Amino acid sequence: MKSKASISPPQQINAFLIVAVICSNQVGVGVMGFQQQLYLHAKQDAWISVLVSFILAHLSAIIMIKTLELYQTKDLYEINQDVFGKLIGNFLTILYISYSGSIFFLILKMYIEVINTWVFYNLSPWFLAATLLLLLVYAFLGDFRVIVGVSFFSFVLTFFWLFSLIPPLKYANIDYLLPVFQSDILSILKGTYSMTFTIVGFEIINIIYPFIKDKKNVKRYTHLSLFATLLIYFPILLVSLVYFSGEQLSKTLWATLTMLSVVRLPFVERIDIFMICFGVIIILPNLCLYAWAVYRGINSIVKIRLATFIWPFSGLMFILSFFAKTVTQLDEVNRIFMHVGFIAVFIYPILLYFLALLRRKFRKTQVIQ
Repeated sequence: MKSKASISPPQQINAFLIVAVICSNQVGVGVMGFQQQLYLHAKQDAWISVLVSFILAHLSAIIMIKTLELYQTKDLYEINQDVFGKLIGNFLTILYISYSGSIFFLILKMYIEVINTWVFYNLSPWFLAATLLLLLVYAFLGDFRVIVGVSFFSFVLTFFWLFSLIPPLKYANIDYLLPVFQSDILSILKGTYSMTFTIVGFEIINIIYPFIKDKKNVKRYTHLSLFATLLIYFPILLVSLVYFSGEQLSKTLWATLTMLSVVRLPFVERIDIFMICFGVIIILPNLCLYAWAVYRGINSIVKIRLATFIWPFSGLMFILSFFAKTVTQLDEVNRIFMHVGFIAVFIYPILLYFLALLRRKFRKTQVIQ
């Protein structure tokens, strides 16, 4: 795989663009309906679970960056091979490829489900899948900097979600937030755990790190990107908590979209439908970045060109899109992924960091001897 020395300057990006890349990768289809599961666990204290989840994300990001700083020019796949050896390292790479591919599939299917439920009831899912995958191919073949450009465009437009929260505030009832701190610690932690699918995305730093020019600024901008994501999710949750009653929120699958359905503008009658269509711009960076993670993983094992990878990969995802057709099936897949994602994003980085430190200490001992 390419190291920094073999990555040409036109492929490298400035560290400040990490904010756009990570934030756009975290804000995806989950923003349309993450509130229900949170409320089922933590009730009106769900906002505490969100804060705790982002604190954990910051801690995990620190560990990831410390591991990357030990190697400077390597990404996660190369570090796996260095720490565990080629055989086990490639096996872990395959697991991470499967993880990234699974997220890709979930994002694709969930967005198709949203469109079929809210906008085009009778439109064939295979047509929607083909359309989204063609957009992916078009952006992906432009190479990494084009993907970053798509992410930046998505990042800027994502904050329009916040403006759409103003009209529902007219129906807010602050009493729905009371009493505060009623949920016990276990319930709040369960709510934090349910945020896994929503908060993942910042781990993409493990893959794009070799493409960053000024690596000394990576830590600062990574934390800034997590804070930017919090500025999106936290207001959406707060408005949802004061807009819906507890019983309503516990039964509402796509709470953000339901909340926006009350908004009427002179030039747009259904703002919720507009935001769903606008969601293509939101999820495209998700698809591109996780496809990039899969590509880099395969490329670390077998050298492969972008075009040779993206067409078969898109074809595979198109075929898989015919499975998990119901919301119940998608929910089951999401539940399984939640456990895997938590391990991949919050547990494994800690293990890898300490093993990388031991590896480095062992090498120094050998040199001294």
